[in-house]
Amino acid sequence: MRVEDPPSRAPEGLTAAGTTRGPAGDTEPHLPPTRAPLSPSPLAKPLRALGGFFGMAMDTLVLIPRKPFAWREFLLQSWFVARVSVLPTMMLAIPFAVLAVFTFNILLVEFGAADFSGTGAAWATVTQIGPVVTVLVVAGAGATAICADLGARTIRDELDALRVMGINPIQALVVPRVLAATLVATLLGSVVSLVGLAGSFGFAVFVQHVTPGSFVAGMTLIASATDVVISMIKAALFGLSAGLIACYKGISVGGGPAGVGNAVNETVVYTFIALFAINIAVTAVGVQATL
Repeated sequence: MRVEDPPSRAPEGLTAAGTTRGPAGDTEPHLPPTRAPLSPSPLAKPLRALGGFFGMAMDTLVLIPRKPFAWREFLLQSWFVARVSVLPTMMLAIPFAVLAVFTFNILLVEFGAADFSGTGAAWATVTQIGPVVTVLVVAGAGATAICADLGARTIRDELDALRVMGINPIQALVVPRVLAATLVATLLGSVVSLVGLAGSFGFAVFVQHVTPGSFVAGMTLIASATDVVISMIKAALFGLSAGLIACYKGISVGGGPAGVGNAVNETVVYTFIALFAINIAVTAVGVQATL
């Protein structure tokens, strides 16, 4: 008589199919233990933001010569940025220029060369004070308004609505604002230079008793037409960087109205950082070009 082998039994709590036995006798799949998700690198967010900024900047530069161009938006934004920036620019240019001239003239008087006060005033105003004051005002007044406008549109999903209608928000909103900031900054650079020179002339002649003829004659000893061109290029680059930073922070805002306020503050900080970096680079190139 043949004795059959007893059926194989799985260990207690584990069925033959590799599943665990539940409290009611039902079976549950036996899953391996899961690993905890890796925490993101602290450099991931800033690198992602930097890549997004350069991506938007390249898209903007590529779309500038393409049609259709938003002329109406460009004119409105140019007038808006100029309207909020002209008066603060002139009011800020006078104390900057007067402070530079006052300090420089004290040294010239000690050396017995007060007749050359116009030389330092012209060089400082054209090469440094004009572009720097321009971008300070454009960043503090124009760029923050651009960022707030685009940020409000972003949290209201207006940019997504434009994409649904087949309109590129970069071409319709970003390009005219960037060009408007660049144009207004370039024009304001010349205004700041003229106002700064006029304020320096009045302060040197009527306060420090410098001869008017010697002040005017010394203005062209160091400063030349090349310095004026470099100053305009510097102001244009400042305006371009301010417009790009403001537009990127506006279209990438998140977190509701509080996020818009944070984006506006970050726009001012990042624009000032870009100001000093561009100023050092362009000044170094300008020194080599004028030697």
